[in-house]
Amino acid sequence: MSNDSIPAIDVWCNPFSELGIRTIFTENPEVAFMMGDQWGRHDNMRWHEPDEFVAYMDEVGVRRVCMPSLKMMQYRTRTMLSDLPHEHIAELVASHPDRFVGLAGINPISGMEGVRELERAVRDYGFKGAHVHPFGFGIPLNEREWWPFYTKCAELDVPVIFQAGHSAEFMPSACGKPILLDDIAIWFPELRLVGGHTGWPWTEELIAMAWKHPNVYIAVSGHAPKYWDPKLVQFLNARRRGIGKVMWGTDYPLITHPESLAQIDQLGLKPEARVALLHDTAVQVFKLDEPLIGSDLVATGGESAPKA
Repeated sequence: MSNDSIPAIDVWCNPFSELGIRTIFTENPEVAFMMGDQWGRHDNMRWHEPDEFVAYMDEVGVRRVCMPSLKMMQYRTRTMLSDLPHEHIAELVASHPDRFVGLAGINPISGMEGVRELERAVRDYGFKGAHVHPFGFGIPLNEREWWPFYTKCAELDVPVIFQAGHSAEFMPSACGKPILLDDIAIWFPELRLVGGHTGWPWTEELIAMAWKHPNVYIAVSGHAPKYWDPKLVQFLNARRRGIGKVMWGTDYPLITHPESLAQIDQLGLKPEARVALLHDTAVQVFKLDEPLIGSDLVATGGESAPKA
C-alpha cells in the first residue's frame, strides 16, 4: 500500500494561521533563529486561511492534522515565547472539525486555573489531547508541577504528547529526556503518553519506554524521515514490537508534508507498518472518529512487549 492511498494523520502540526505562524515562528527569536538562520527554512513560515490549508491537505494526501495551543517559555528571560489561547485553536477546529484536531498546550506554572482551562478545552471545545513543551519552563516532565494536568488528562481520557529529547532552542534539554516518561507511565497506566520528536538524541530511551509500557507511544515529529535513527525504523516496522506504537508527525512548518511522505516512501516499510504509522495508531491513541484501515492493531500497544 502506498502513502497516496492512506489518509495520513499528522499528530503534531503547528497552527498554520497568521497568529500561529507569527507567535511560534516569525516573532519567536529562538525558533526563528534555529529554523530560519540555521536550517534555512524561512520560506516555510507562511500562514494560510483554513480553507486554503484544507485544499493543501487534499493535494498532498493528509486527512487530519493535530494542532497544539503551544505554551513555550524562554528559559533565559522567564517570559513566554508562545502562549497561544485554546480559543484560537478551537476557532480553527470549528472551521473544519473533520480535518483539524485541537491539542491543549500546558503551562505547568498556571496551577489549578490551567487545569480548569485544560478541562474546558476538552469538554467544551472538543480537544483530543494535551501538549507539553517542558524545556523553557526548566521543569523536567516528570516533576510535580505537571502532575495535576496528567491527572486531569487521565480523568478526561485524553493523551498527552510531549516534545521528548533535546530542545533546539537555548533551553535545558535534560527536561525532556525520554526516560522521564517511565515515572509517569508507572503512576498513570491508564494515561496514553506520546513521546514526540523521536526522542533524539536519546531515541533508544524512547524506544525502550514504548516497548516497556503499553501506554507509551512514539511520534516521529520534528525530524525528517531520512534522518530517523535506523533502530527506530526497525522498531516501527516490526510486529510484536513497534507496529501500532509509532505515529506520524511533522512539526509543520519545520517539515512539510510532501517531503516527509516522499521520504517515508524510501524506507521500505511493511504495508501494515505504513498503515499504522500514517493512520491507525493516531486514530486509536487520540480516539478520532475515523475507521481503521488495518485489522490487527492493538489499541493499547499490547503487542509491544513479550507476554509473560
